[in-house]
Amino acid sequence: MSIHERLLIIDFGSQVTQLIARRLRELSVYCEIHPYNRVDDAFLDSFAPKAIIFSGGPDSVTRAGSPRPPARAFSLGVPILGICYGQQVMMQELGGLVESGDGTAEFGRALVSPAGAPLPLLEDWFAAGPEQVWMSHGDHVSRIAPGFEVYGTSPGAPFAITADVARNFFAVQFHPEVHHTPRGAKLYENFVRLAGFTGDWSMASYREEAIAKIRAQVGDKQVICGLSGGVDSSVAAVLIHEAIGDQLTCVFVDHGLLRLNEADEVVSMFRDTYNIPLIHADEADLFLGELEGVSDPETKRKIIGRLFIEVFQKYASEIEGAEFLAQGTLYPDVIESVSFSGGPSVTIKSHHNVGGLPEKMGLKLVEPLRELFKDEVRALGRELGLPERFIGRHPFPGPGLAIRCPGEITRDKLDILRKADAVYIDQIRKHGLYDEIWQAFAAILPMRTVGVMGDGRTYDYALALRAVTSVDGMTADYFPFSHDFLGETATRIINEVRGINRVFYDCTSKPPGTIELE
Repeated sequence: MSIHERLLIIDFGSQVTQLIARRLRELSVYCEIHPYNRVDDAFLDSFAPKAIIFSGGPDSVTRAGSPRPPARAFSLGVPILGICYGQQVMMQELGGLVESGDGTAEFGRALVSPAGAPLPLLEDWFAAGPEQVWMSHGDHVSRIAPGFEVYGTSPGAPFAITADVARNFFAVQFHPEVHHTPRGAKLYENFVRLAGFTGDWSMASYREEAIAKIRAQVGDKQVICGLSGGVDSSVAAVLIHEAIGDQLTCVFVDHGLLRLNEADEVVSMFRDTYNIPLIHADEADLFLGELEGVSDPETKRKIIGRLFIEVFQKYASEIEGAEFLAQGTLYPDVIESVSFSGGPSVTIKSHHNVGGLPEKMGLKLVEPLRELFKDEVRALGRELGLPERFIGRHPFPGPGLAIRCPGEITRDKLDILRKADAVYIDQIRKHGLYDEIWQAFAAILPMRTVGVMGDGRTYDYALALRAVTSVDGMTADYFPFSHDFLGETATRIINEVRGINRVFYDCTSKPPGTIELE
């Protein structure tokens, strides 16, 4: 169990519950998200939270069988903050009343005005008068529970902010975690302060605890790590190596679908900088051979996933005494793998990972990053001294350039794509834009176009450029490059990369598109 002060977020299915955790981690408060149907009395006793937050959710507390928190949460004697559905379920469970309809629904921006006496939760919050917040509710509280008073109102929510000061129970109808509530972070800051948190969550302390946990779990056994060169697997590998030294062996599978010079960069960093035992598995011929003639994107992904497992099994079997597999699993992966409702979701595209390996190979998992968000992994990487060029890298998909080459994959197309992508990223870096962008890449399109170069006719490939901004990759907007930048970049690519005579810029957001083309 963590030695940190712990805050529990009980999830009722809101699409923005992760943002609550992000706001708290930014305040150096350790928190975990757990779905309401996994939180019972025994869990509460074991977790021992210093405070609890009830998230929003899509259900209606007026519906029989709708989600509820355990009654024991209210008798632990710790502060509780209810948000949107969380407010409504607090009122319903503690003797208030929630109703549907009658024109009090609110969706979008609203102004909340102060009401009642001063409240610790609202310290320095209403300093400039009514505050803008983000509402998203159809139901409304029509009668607050005994012991609660009103401290804020909006046109559609007369009980927008309520509290039972004696019990340190607070409830808001809006979502302070979203950026549309500009000063929402201040509410969380006030809440954790009044709950008595000291802010003991830091990367330095996490590093020490993670190393101790790895040593206790692994003992004197061998660990293998599937290294991709991305920030997650790189940080995991360096952290584990710091814990157990040469008991760790990394396996870097080069499937022939990497970017320009990528394999050399990854291998040299780990062999020269960290002296970590590393197997460089050059399997390009195997992967490209099986992908020959394949154009369906799902088939590509499945072939790559299957071959990756087979190759990893082959090399792992050569490591005597290997009992553990290290993975760079992050906290969003953990959260999303445990649906609050347990319901199925549509498969947009298959994801390449090594999640099937432990069962197939009889290995136990070591996942030292499973409590961290992406930006926290980067902070841990800096704490460990990883080069900034690795920490700040844009995400790169497991299938690599295969899904940036719609249609059939050929070695010639991959060579053209590598060179074009390198020019594009070089342009982004030269203009100082790399760190403003979540992910940027080039994709070679399954079409040829007519062009004129040097008074001669060309019939070459078209290239699509993609760049997006995002917080977590779940939604994304295209990056607003200037026309000058796009014109300059297109000119460089066409002049420097033989085989490209036309360049497009993809300005599709996610949704409706995905970040990658396939």
